[in-house]
Amino acid sequence: MTAIPTPDLAAAADIIELASGIVGTAVRHIAANGGPDVHQVVAYDLAHAAAQVETARALLDYGAKGDIEARLTCAFTAEMAHDLITRLVGREKYWGLESAPMQSTHPFLEQFRTPEFVASLADQPGPRHLDGEMEMVGDTFRSFAEKVIKPHAEHVHRSNDDVPEEIVQGLAEMGAFGLSVPAQYGGYSEGGDSEYIGMVVATEELSRGSLGIGGSLITRPEILTRALVKGGTEAQKQHWLPKLATAEIMPAVAVTEPDYGSDVANIKVSATPAEGANGEPGYVINGVKTWCTFGGRADVLALLARTDPDRSKTHRGLSLFIVPKPRGNGHGFEFTQEQGAAGLVGKMEGRAIDTIGYRGMHSYEVALENWWVPATNLIGEADGVGKGFFFQMAGFENGRLQTAARAVGVMQAAYEAAVEYAHNRAVFGSPIADYQLIQAKLGRMAMLIQAGRQFSYSVARQMAKGEGAMEAAMVKAYVCKAAEWVTREAMQIHGGMGYAEEYTVSRLFVDARVLSIFEGADETLCLKVIARRMIEAANA
Repeated sequence: MTAIPTPDLAAAADIIELASGIVGTAVRHIAANGGPDVHQVVAYDLAHAAAQVETARALLDYGAKGDIEARLTCAFTAEMAHDLITRLVGREKYWGLESAPMQSTHPFLEQFRTPEFVASLADQPGPRHLDGEMEMVGDTFRSFAEKVIKPHAEHVHRSNDDVPEEIVQGLAEMGAFGLSVPAQYGGYSEGGDSEYIGMVVATEELSRGSLGIGGSLITRPEILTRALVKGGTEAQKQHWLPKLATAEIMPAVAVTEPDYGSDVANIKVSATPAEGANGEPGYVINGVKTWCTFGGRADVLALLARTDPDRSKTHRGLSLFIVPKPRGNGHGFEFTQEQGAAGLVGKMEGRAIDTIGYRGMHSYEVALENWWVPATNLIGEADGVGKGFFFQMAGFENGRLQTAARAVGVMQAAYEAAVEYAHNRAVFGSPIADYQLIQAKLGRMAMLIQAGRQFSYSVARQMAKGEGAMEAAMVKAYVCKAAEWVTREAMQIHGGMGYAEEYTVSRLFVDARVLSIFEGADETLCLKVIARRMIEAANA
């Protein structure tokens, strides 16, 4: 039997720096040769490589905290180096590199990529290393997920039902919707690391119970909260933030349109000035939004609309509105607004888009015709005209971090299900957990999950300081792709039963697939955010 090598964090750090230098060279090369839009394939690979390098870097401090932590760090660093080599081979010139630039890493890979070493991690997922307060947050939300969310998760998924009100109200009583609402407005946020890490921890635990009726519920209030904190008037903050914190109102986000998904700056739903029936200044909104998750049950839509008809102004012509609406249930709704704009009857109609997973909240296509909102509902009011894109992005950046935390929660649930099944399922006279191939799968899962978790914590700390926007995109891009592999292999470990709906792992597999699509499609995130920002930083 091959001996398990002693972790070598100094060598891991050297490899991370080598990989970081290769990424930097490639960034400069692409910047000097047309940019990411010209070299899309390489820029996409580069963005994912950069994200993986930064994930490894985030593990170094974690690795110094104990033996298993160091083993996980070395395993992930070896994985990162291997993946970077495979991206480079045959394409070195496109990265501005000579052949075999990572040849020196082979001895490290020979130690920490062996089947024996990866298999040794199968039942060693490692501690989170949170402080006492954040461990309490995790325990509280895990308990709620176990007792309240999980009992509903399979039924909602299989019947495509609505989120039970018991969950919404239970989370409201726990203060889940006020985690990012400043304390002076009735929430629990006092700034600093605890706000962001607390949100990440809560999101992971709720997503471990269910992505569709748990982890995603707190994202929509979070997005609107961030937009209001960044751009709202004092009166708007006083009015809306306490209601968001207590779930007196639940929002949905209406940004995407049938022809404009990730291309947010070019949306065409219009908001035109119009007096209300009582002479109050306001706007009528016309057009169609799609992928409006929770749009039926929501009390308001955070809706991005074009207030300047000059489309050449792209994002500078957009404003963000809080659009009140009645609550709806089920898979469709139709509402009429009799007392809206003077002389007009407003209409709002929504239909749910059936999806293979991520069920419960439902994503809607919403058509609005002459739907009136008062001018006081434009975030920032007069000063907010034309700034909606920036307010929306402030919410989305944190939404990307939350999506990474959701991915970690889904992966954790899949890993736990796979471990349990592997120990209980016997094949050829032994539990399948005794076989090296299964152990290596479980070991890689443990390593990917902890790496994603620790990078999420690192990004949370950066965002608490007003930084980390690019890193939030990185953690979202990398961890969501990893979740697809983890849930697939967890399903595979279950064999035929993994394909049966009676086992939770089948739900986790289809839920994980959405993670690389929403909150910024992976390709757009890599090309338009990560690669572009790296090039901008290199040129600065």
